[in-house]
Amino acid sequence: MQAYIFPGQGAQYTGMGKDLYEKSRQAKELFEKANKILGFNITDIMFGGTAEELKQTKVTQPAIFLHSVLLARTLGSFNPGMVAGHSLGEFSALTVSGALSFGDGLLLVSKRAAAMQKACEAKPSAMAAIIGLDDKIVEEVCAADDDTVVAANYNCPGQLVISGSVEGIERVCTILTGKGARRAVKLPVSGAFHSPFMEPAGNELEAAINSVVIKKPACPVYQNVTAGAVTDPGKIRINLTAQLTAPVQWTRTITNMINDGATSFIEIGPGNVLQGLVKKINRNVEVSGIDKAL
Repeated sequence: MQAYIFPGQGAQYTGMGKDLYEKSRQAKELFEKANKILGFNITDIMFGGTAEELKQTKVTQPAIFLHSVLLARTLGSFNPGMVAGHSLGEFSALTVSGALSFGDGLLLVSKRAAAMQKACEAKPSAMAAIIGLDDKIVEEVCAADDDTVVAANYNCPGQLVISGSVEGIERVCTILTGKGARRAVKLPVSGAFHSPFMEPAGNELEAAINSVVIKKPACPVYQNVTAGAVTDPGKIRINLTAQLTAPVQWTRTITNMINDGATSFIEIGPGNVLQGLVKKINRNVEVSGIDKAL
C-alpha cells in the first residue's frame, strides 16, 4: 500500500513551486486564489524571493503547504491508502485527504504561522537536535533541568529534537554532549515549537480550528499527537488543536503505518528530509519523493 507523507517547516527553498505554476493551469488558479486568501503575493516570494524572505514563519508555512498540496492535486495517480505530515505537514495531509477544504487548510496554516510568530516574539525560546543518544536519556536530562525543556520531535531512532528556553537548551545540550551525544545542534528556528512555549499560539489556533468544517477523510490520517490512524472528524479536530504544544511522534507514526500495511512512502513537497527519516526508521520499505511538477 502506498503512503504519502508531507514535510514541515525547514524544507523550503527559493524557486519552489514555480515550475508547477508554469506547467499546470489548475495549480496556477489555486496559487492565485492563495494570494487573495493570504492578502499578499506569496508566489512572488516563493518563486523569486531571497532565502531570508522565505524563512519568515508567516511565509514559510503557507509556502510549504501550497507546494505540497498543489503537487498532490496535480498528480494524476494520487490515490493514497494513508497519509501523514510532519508538524505543519499534517495540515497538508488533512487537505489532500479531503478532511479540510483548500481554503480552510490555507487559512489555518496562515493563522498558525502568525500565532506561532507572535508567541516566539513574546518569549524567546529555542530548539536543538540531539543526535546519537537514546530517547530515554534525553527525556531524563530535559526533565531534570530547572527551566522548561521538553522533547518536541521524535524524528527517528537516535534523533530527538528538544524545545525550551534559550538558557535551558544551552545547558541541556552541554549535558547531553557529555553523556555521549554525537551532536547537539541548535536549529535555525524562531522559537520552541511543540512545547508549552506555544500555549498562547495554541489558544488562538484552537478558535480557528473550531470555526472550520472538518470532514471524514478519504483515507486514514496518522496524526502527530497520537501516531495512530484517525478518520473521525471530532478526533481529528482534538488532535490538531493539541499538536502545537505536544511532541511530534514521527517514529511511532511511520512504524504504525508500516504495521498497518504501508509498503512504500512517497514524500510530496519541498526537500527530502522525511525520506531520510523513514529510511532510518525502517530500511525495508520503498521511499521516494516528488518536489517538482511531473
